[in-house]
Amino acid sequence: MKFEFNPNLEYQNRAISSVVDLFDGQSSINSYFNIPGQMILDTGSSTMGIGNSLDELDLNDISRNLESVQVANCLPPSSLSGGGLDFTVEMETGTGKTYVFLKTIFELNKKYGFSKFIIVVPSVAIKEGVYKTLDITREHFGLEYDNVIYDYFIYDSGNLEQVRNFSLSNNIQIMVINIDAFRKSFSDPSKETKANIIHRPNDRLGGLKPIDFIRETNPVVIIDEPQSTISTANGKKAVDGLNPLFTLQYSATPKVKDNLIYKLDAIDAFSQGLVKQIEVASVKSVESHNDAYMSLKGVSNKDNRFTAKLELDCNVNGSVKRKTCTIKKGDELASKKLANRDVYDNYFVDEIYCGEGDEYIAFTNGKILRLGETVGDIDDDIVKEEQIRLTIKEHLDKELVLNKRGIKVLSLFFIDKVSNYRQYDSEGNPVKGKYAEMFEKHYIDLISRPKYKELRKDILDSSVDEVHNGYFSVDKKGKVKDSKGTGKEKIGKSKDDESTYNLIMRDKEKLLSFKNPLRFIFSHSALREGWDNPNVFQICTLNETSSTMKKRQEIGRGLRLAVNQDGERVKDKNLNFLTVMANESYEDFARNLQKEMEEDEGIKFGVIEKDGFAHLTLKNSKGKAIPIGKAGSEIIVKSFKESGYIDKNGKVQEKLEDDLKDGIVEVPNKYEEIKEDIIEILEKATNELPVKPAKRRRKVNVNKEILLGEEFKDFWNQIKYKTTYSVDYDTEVLVSNCIKTLKEELNVQPPKLLYTKAGVKIKLSGVETDDSVEEVIYAHKDEIALPDILTYLQNETYLTRKTLIRILTESETLELFKRNPQQYMEQANKIINRELNNLIMDGIKYHKLDDYYEQTLFQEDELFGYLESEYHKGNMIETSEDKTVYDYIVYDSDTEKEFARRLEHDDNVILYAKLPGWFKIHTPIGGYNPDWAIYLREHNENNLYFVVETKGEGSLDNLRGSEKGKIRCGKKHFAAIGNASFDAVDSYDMFISRCTGNE
Repeated sequence: MKFEFNPNLEYQNRAISSVVDLFDGQSSINSYFNIPGQMILDTGSSTMGIGNSLDELDLNDISRNLESVQVANCLPPSSLSGGGLDFTVEMETGTGKTYVFLKTIFELNKKYGFSKFIIVVPSVAIKEGVYKTLDITREHFGLEYDNVIYDYFIYDSGNLEQVRNFSLSNNIQIMVINIDAFRKSFSDPSKETKANIIHRPNDRLGGLKPIDFIRETNPVVIIDEPQSTISTANGKKAVDGLNPLFTLQYSATPKVKDNLIYKLDAIDAFSQGLVKQIEVASVKSVESHNDAYMSLKGVSNKDNRFTAKLELDCNVNGSVKRKTCTIKKGDELASKKLANRDVYDNYFVDEIYCGEGDEYIAFTNGKILRLGETVGDIDDDIVKEEQIRLTIKEHLDKELVLNKRGIKVLSLFFIDKVSNYRQYDSEGNPVKGKYAEMFEKHYIDLISRPKYKELRKDILDSSVDEVHNGYFSVDKKGKVKDSKGTGKEKIGKSKDDESTYNLIMRDKEKLLSFKNPLRFIFSHSALREGWDNPNVFQICTLNETSSTMKKRQEIGRGLRLAVNQDGERVKDKNLNFLTVMANESYEDFARNLQKEMEEDEGIKFGVIEKDGFAHLTLKNSKGKAIPIGKAGSEIIVKSFKESGYIDKNGKVQEKLEDDLKDGIVEVPNKYEEIKEDIIEILEKATNELPVKPAKRRRKVNVNKEILLGEEFKDFWNQIKYKTTYSVDYDTEVLVSNCIKTLKEELNVQPPKLLYTKAGVKIKLSGVETDDSVEEVIYAHKDEIALPDILTYLQNETYLTRKTLIRILTESETLELFKRNPQQYMEQANKIINRELNNLIMDGIKYHKLDDYYEQTLFQEDELFGYLESEYHKGNMIETSEDKTVYDYIVYDSDTEKEFARRLEHDDNVILYAKLPGWFKIHTPIGGYNPDWAIYLREHNENNLYFVVETKGEGSLDNLRGSEKGKIRCGKKHFAAIGNASFDAVDSYDMFISRCTGNE
């Protein structure tokens, strides 16, 4: 199989255009430089190198573009003054970050001619991941970009011919390089042998250093995971040493956000359904307080004062509570200030040791407790075995559903010691460790049950040991080993890890095929970063000691949306959920994950910050969008405090949540025109953490008695038909709108002449200039070569030449075209396309088809939801047995929940259905899935069919353009069918008023 890639994902294209638009106004040109002949020994190749250039833009131009990009993406403004051209794109794990920066390369080449790109990565795993993506996207990008020629390679210090070709080639060149390959550089000749080879003179390169070739090209440097790649001063200095034209930093958790130009954080990704939902199933002992329970959580040697964090079962007012206590040498655990329980008699602290990797606490009775170790609880192996069993069961349950959809299910186990899964006998032959034995015991038991008989067909030719395997580092003797690195070497960077990554990174497609029996993957820390697979649906962490892996690293291995056997992404949110099998409670997992999100991404759950609205814009008297800034934001925040929406620290109060539900949030009059944007920020701040408890998950079942009944059949016949649409718009209106907007918005600047007075240096690598004085001069040339603007606009807008000629000539703006042709064409293209899209929605017409949605689809659909609990809001309610086809209604909002409740209790409602995701109306802006189909009794007659879109109370006037457009299409669709009414309402009362005509 091969992966299919969708080039039209709106959120990805926004990230790409955010980079491309930074250099608006630059023409497509290359920079050339001479390479002395002695650098290319014994070859007849050209000595003319090719690099990137930004000669037509100055810092002010890029600053203006940066401001426009940040305003468009609702980000706080930043300044380039005094800094380099470093830009940050923040994208949540699993949303296609690697694809985005690769496609950005092709867009930058297409528009500006940039051809030299370096992707800098922090580890072997990520290097392999990037290279794999380059491999599997080659055909895709070839189709997207007219088979443009491009080369990509992983930097290899043993093959420096690649570096020379990188500088000489006139095709797109993409180098992938690990930061460790060029971090070490020494100007002291005596230390030269310690420097990376890239910094050492090389006889095959005419005595020059490989990095000299790279520097001359002014490469665009893409930094993957900058928080790891350039987290140190040496890392940043090393990247600067590449002499980049500019840098682009891509990360889900950037520590430093240099000129943030696009942001898609965890909350955005989860709320938009761009990644899997997360649910947590926990295995944890409770009420096990009979022995001396102890768990060493941490040790400290601050100011030469040795202390330890020790979790104990303490007597608190007559009840046993598990608490973490700070202890020191000489403390008695049974004392009143600590556990206050007899089971801890004879436990006196003798020593606290803080040596890295060997931390422990020793007691005078001879007992030693190591960091992360737990004693006195239910046997740890019992907990681990139950985790394994439940993970297998969860896996098989998902296979029953997903196999039918062509989706192979994978499960991933993280372990701390390889020996727990694989060992070696005295002759060096591999033997099963205890985890492997536990797995096979429970897999055989579960797969043999009648419930899973259809799954057994898939593994008839496979023995049990073929459905699971371990991916570990291999030592020089071919034996697997723990992947920990030594000294300053970090996990995932040692040479022994290469075998691990080569195997699993390059077998990603094979793992997704049903032909490959492997379904359960055991790994040590080797897979903690850089590797993921879209079909990982279960992650189980088997910690022998406390895990040092972050929750976000853990879940990141399985966040991507699933892929079927055709390589296509499956976007059904009812199928895409990742189950984490944790050895802690759901509440603890959620709490720790939230803490990590706050630390890594700067998200403050439930808090409105005083500058949280600073990026929003208001139009000035000239129609230009100007950010309201910190001052404006503080006015809004102050009003929210006075309204009781937030407390003095910005913490969201219940009143704000209630007013958001009811659609009656009030904002200062001055900012009424941006109320919709303000509410969007408020809604994000009030969203709960996107983690759900697995034990509250329920499958939605179909009520066949209702579904197959004559009444529902008659009802379904009225709304089941599909339609097609055609678009008709008034060309005169389009021309008029375009003319008006071109006159108002075109802002074309003349070409610039740069006056530079500089010193000149002649070096072995060529001639360099030392800029000392630079002045910008605007000049109007008498003659500028004018490109074929009509062909360009025809290709971009698909309008006729005749229509385009009218728009351009009657707008009376062609003098601006002569001033700066490229800038004029780009701005005109954006304006015309915007006006065209606005008109398309007005001119759409729907036509009924003979094709329709079968009733049987209700039975094939797999729906799941979560019941409400003390800690979790839930998203489903139980229904009656005689009104709808489902035993539960899964809702998306409190408005839908209340609507369902009212439908259940309204005697005039005969039947209703929450329309499934497969019931879609085609529109020019994507598929549209209305909320409800309702069969009402009117004047004692059962003849009223309604399809309803529900929005929050008072919110209909504030809908975004795309939402309004889809609702308009919905009305035209049902009008074409002719059997049912369609309406959008913001409450149940409005719905009833519309039905009875009493509004």
